[in-house]
Amino acid sequence: MSDAGLDFIRPLWPLQQHLEVVTTTRCGGFSAAPFNALNLALHVGDDRLAVRRNRALIKQQLNLPQEPKWLQQVHATTLVCADELIPDEVQADASYSQQAGTVCAILSADCMPIVLAASDASCVVLLHAGWRGLVAGIVQKSLAVIRSKQARDIEFYAWLGPAIGAQVFEVGAEVRAEFMKQDAGLACAFKEYRQQRYLCDFYLLARRILAAADVNQVFGGEHCTYSDQDRFFSYRRASTTGRIATLAYLK
Repeated sequence: MSDAGLDFIRPLWPLQQHLEVVTTTRCGGFSAAPFNALNLALHVGDDRLAVRRNRALIKQQLNLPQEPKWLQQVHATTLVCADELIPDEVQADASYSQQAGTVCAILSADCMPIVLAASDASCVVLLHAGWRGLVAGIVQKSLAVIRSKQARDIEFYAWLGPAIGAQVFEVGAEVRAEFMKQDAGLACAFKEYRQQRYLCDFYLLARRILAAADVNQVFGGEHCTYSDQDRFFSYRRASTTGRIATLAYLK
C-alpha cells in the first residue's frame, strides 16, 4: 500500500492547544496481510522493513519533532522518563515527559492507551493498560510518580484511546475476582455472560480506577478495536495481527 488513506484519531479535550495526542489506525502503510497495512510493531512477525517504512511515514505525516520513544511492553507497571536517554525499546509499559517535543509512544491491539496530562500542560504520561496492568495498579503507580515531581497539586485529565469494547470483552471469573480484591465497587464493570464468564466494560473499569485516583476529567472511550475491523487491529479477533500506536508530546 502507501500513505494514501491514512486515518488518525485525536482527542477532543481542553488540552488540544498545548498537547499533541494522536492514535493511528491500520489504514494506509506498507505491511502485507495479515498485518495490513499500517502496522507499527516490530515484534509481531511482520517484515521489519515494512514496519520501519510505516514508522517513517507517520513521523513525516504527523510532523513529529523527534523519533517516538518506543517501548518493549510486558503488561507490567514500569514507568520511564522519555526525556532521559533510555535504551531503544526499553522494557516498560508507561512513559512520561515534562519537556516540549519528547514523543511518548505505546502500541496496542485491544489493550487501552491512557493519556494522563496535567491541566497546566506541564507533563504528559502515556500508559499501555491491559487488564493485567490495570489490576496491578499502572494508573495509580504512574500518577504517584508524576505527582511527586509536581511543585503543587495539579488536576490531571485523562483520555482513553481505542480499546476492546464492553460488548465483546469476555473474561473469566478469576479476572473479575482480581479486580474485586482491589475494590468491590468495580463489580459494576462486569456483566455475567455464561457460567464463570463475564463481559467486562474495560472503559468503565478505567474510569472507576481513575476516579478513585482523583482524576475526574476523563475523555474518550468510544471505540471498539474488536468490532471495527476496518480501522483497528485486534489480538482477540486474530492473534497474528499488527499494532496501532498512540503518541503524545507537549508542544
